[in-house]
Amino acid sequence: MSKSLQFKLSEEEVSRVVEMAWEDRTPFEAIKLQFGLDESQTIELMRTHMKASSFRMWRERVAGRKTKHLKLRGFVRTKAYAPAHYKNR
Repeated sequence: MSKSLQFKLSEEEVSRVVEMAWEDRTPFEAIKLQFGLDESQTIELMRTHMKASSFRMWRERVAGRKTKHLKLRGFVRTKAYAPAHYKNR
């Protein structure tokens, strides 16, 4: 990982990026928007902060996954809510 990137993120932010990248439904674009890391920088961060076997498992799972790229998704994700939650009492 580049030194400028390394000093740019706190440990808490690095932890959050790893968590977001690990989630199947969080697209790389969301990480870019929130932390300024593009896909290749996110992959490099994951490589340096994970065990080698965990990184390989993650890369196999994420490679080509449509949900990790907004342009490849066939749906628009919206926030779900329970209609009963908003009933007037």
